Amino acid sequence: MATVVLRTETVGGAPVAAVEVGDVPEAMTARELIRLRARDEFSRTFPDAPEHDRERQADQAERAFLANGFFLLVGDRQVLELDEMVELGTVAEVVFLRLVPLVGG
Repeated sequence: MATVVLRTETVGGAPVAAVEVGDVPEAMTARELIRLRARDEFSRTFPDAPEHDRERQADQAERAFLANGFFLLVGDRQVLELDEMVELGTVAEVVFLRLVPLVGG
């Protein structure tokens, strides 16, 4: 099992949030990682929310990734596909890089 820091940043590098998560598998798909992060963040914000709300949030995070709403950076590489395997045993940090729309566009 691995411990990783899940960090959210904007494109300009401004930190939005960071959380350390332990006991995660050393390898998982990007889909599993995105869903883990979405459920974890939602649970921290709404600890009494029902499970189906956590899953709905995870579904939205998957759709956002597919729509290029954010990039996923694991170690020194960008993950491009939901079903791509991600090795977490060798990295200490995963970055969810939020894209901010241009004003007026």
